[in-house]
Amino acid sequence: MTAQKTLLLCSCDKTQSFNPEALQAAAAAAQVITVDQLCGKEMNTAVEHLGGTNEVLIACGQQAALFERLGEDIQAETQQSAPLSAIDIRDRAGWSAASAKPKRLHAKQTALVAAAQLPASPAPAKTIESSGVCCIVGPTEQAVRMAGLVQDELGVTCIFDDAGPIQLPSAGYDVARGQLTAAEGALGNFKLEFAQLQTLNPAGRGALGYGEVKATARSECDVFIDLRGAEPAFPSHQKRNGYFWADPAKTGELERIALTARDRVGEFEKTVYFNLETSLCAHSRANQTGCTRCLDVCPTEAIFSAGDHIQIDSDICAGCGSCAAVCPTSAVTMNETPFEALTQVISVMGKVYREQVEESPRLVFHTLGAGGDAIAHLARFGAGLADDLIPLSLEHVDRIGHAEIMAAFGAGYAEVLILADNETDRQAVAAEVELAQAMLKGTKNAPNRVRVVAADELDAAGDNAGRVSEPVLLVGGRRDITRVTVGAMAEKIEAPIPLPAGAPYGAIEINPDQCTLCLACVSLCPTGALGDHPERPEVQFTENACVQCGICESTCPETAINLIPQLELSKEALSPRALHGEEPFECVKCGTPFGVASTINRIVEKLENRHWMYTNSDNVQLIKMCDNCRVNAQFHGDNAPMAGGKRPRVRTSDDYLDS
Repeated sequence: MTAQKTLLLCSCDKTQSFNPEALQAAAAAAQVITVDQLCGKEMNTAVEHLGGTNEVLIACGQQAALFERLGEDIQAETQQSAPLSAIDIRDRAGWSAASAKPKRLHAKQTALVAAAQLPASPAPAKTIESSGVCCIVGPTEQAVRMAGLVQDELGVTCIFDDAGPIQLPSAGYDVARGQLTAAEGALGNFKLEFAQLQTLNPAGRGALGYGEVKATARSECDVFIDLRGAEPAFPSHQKRNGYFWADPAKTGELERIALTARDRVGEFEKTVYFNLETSLCAHSRANQTGCTRCLDVCPTEAIFSAGDHIQIDSDICAGCGSCAAVCPTSAVTMNETPFEALTQVISVMGKVYREQVEESPRLVFHTLGAGGDAIAHLARFGAGLADDLIPLSLEHVDRIGHAEIMAAFGAGYAEVLILADNETDRQAVAAEVELAQAMLKGTKNAPNRVRVVAADELDAAGDNAGRVSEPVLLVGGRRDITRVTVGAMAEKIEAPIPLPAGAPYGAIEINPDQCTLCLACVSLCPTGALGDHPERPEVQFTENACVQCGICESTCPETAINLIPQLELSKEALSPRALHGEEPFECVKCGTPFGVASTINRIVEKLENRHWMYTNSDNVQLIKMCDNCRVNAQFHGDNAPMAGGKRPRVRTSDDYLDS
């Protein structure tokens, strides 16, 4: 039996207002309790309900940890505690400028509560084991200091990269000298390469020295501490589990690193953020490289080529979602907040808001960390979010692509903003924002309806002009929703919408003067956008299936193919159409159609009376024959080059008796 729910609302010392009835309905709560200081003088209200049997939803994000500890204390004392969840409706909706419309704020609060009731998508996890083998690379002084800080918990080897003084042997760690040349891997599985490696010789009395120089050497470790002060060994090094890079410009770096590195021993759960369906991948065919979008955007280099498809190292993947945002075939999808779940949240929040205010809201994507902190700071010390701006938090804004943006417009939002934590985030979404802006421009909508913003722009009023009057049904994949939304936003589109280079939508143009209809492009097309005609030499094209991977262009031996990035909204894009075709050549013997007429004629033109085999000879006729007639002519013709002599008469018994 499902437990009933109690909704606890706090006005935070009367600094915000709300609509209890609407919030109760959005939370599907059996009862709603309103107080002014739930974390202070009215904490007994929380204690009372946390000790009950009803599920408790507390509309306070700031003091969520306090209420969790309170529930744990009640559980320890009474062996019973109500299920607890918390949601912030104050910083994200309740606190806003004095000029804000209360009805809008209440609608935002209700939308946030309604979205929080949607079921979460659990992501699978894998186990990573670390035995604590640690490699410290850097100058002698810093490496020895770091070794002293972590040697009690980790098995340490120091690789000095300078000519510092030789250290006395230590039972706490090993010592060598060399230069790091390459590194790969993650927590529990680092592989390092060194040049000019020398190990310390600890034996004997008197002066110490290093052993024989090894030109190259490899080593493995579970934890890698990089104190070289140079560029990090990995891109986006902050996201690399088990790798610690010391910023030489900061003080206290060694102590900060040691505090975390010491705990990297044992078994750890690592979320598998992605799902990869290699059969859908359009990366390569027959050694011809096609789509490389995910390889180009992955900040951690967790993605690599594996022949006709890509592979993703789940140990390295940090779950930013950039690959899923740009994948044109949905070969890569996210396990954590997949596209379908994200569009459902977007749709529910927009629907609930419109039902109460009867106008379109705006949406801002932001990160849980820095983005959430910026919104909280703006709410407490500034004007707060604009009253019509609904925030949607994600682990990373990198995972926002043009499909998510267009889904928001399809759900009826007036504007879509992306709050970038830093310049790296801004660059990560730049191409997808540009693509979405091109689609808006093509539908006669203002391109700035989607843009990347800073925190100080979140309190500004928006522009509701040109919004989708009626939301569309957000059903299907990324390409389906994009196409439906753009079609709904366009009043009348008579020509395809031009898109930036590299867009995953578009057409193919074939130069008929160069194409020989060899159909190599058809055989290698990974999405089935290119096909042939069953009865005649012809290349057919279904534009809606084309992802502009470029395999056909790189495969064509005659360089007759060009890619045209565009979005065709007409029904013709859903059906095959002829790109280039010719009549087949008819066999001069039996009339059977075969080959391509222009190709046969071109071969005849190049060989007839220009090659000794086809000069003053009927051999040129062989080129004009189908397979069967050509074989017959070669073996049975009067001048057939492969014909044998006349077969002797078969001897019978009568022949032997007569002789």
